[in-house]
Amino acid sequence: MIRLDDEQYWLYAPVDPETNDLLHTQLEPTRNNAVVDQFFADLREKHDVDDAIILVDGAAPLQRACRKHDLNFRYERHGNRNSVKRVVHEIKLRTICFSNCFSNAEAETANGWLRAFAFA
Repeated sequence: MIRLDDEQYWLYAPVDPETNDLLHTQLEPTRNNAVVDQFFADLREKHDVDDAIILVDGAAPLQRACRKHDLNFRYERHGNRNSVKRVVHEIKLRTICFSNCFSNAEAETANGWLRAFAFA
């Protein structure tokens, strides 16, 4: 979850733990099965993740969506997931800076900034 001004958004952002590259970003005001399903559909369309092992936290919607999209996943609390958490932590720090510098920015502006950040 990240905060823009007074609003909270869920950031969906898979990270390649070997390169720390963001593969895709999606900023949503809610967290539900439909959003997660669309996110994984977009991820599969943009990246070849058929042979990947998706590391997930304990969130049931993530695990359910992986099953629905026939993706291999593993619940992992430590190991490679720690490197991913460091990348996400850095994103949160930079998002706070973005929000402070561009107060009153719309969520779509932040979403575009996150995609540009992921690309860079």
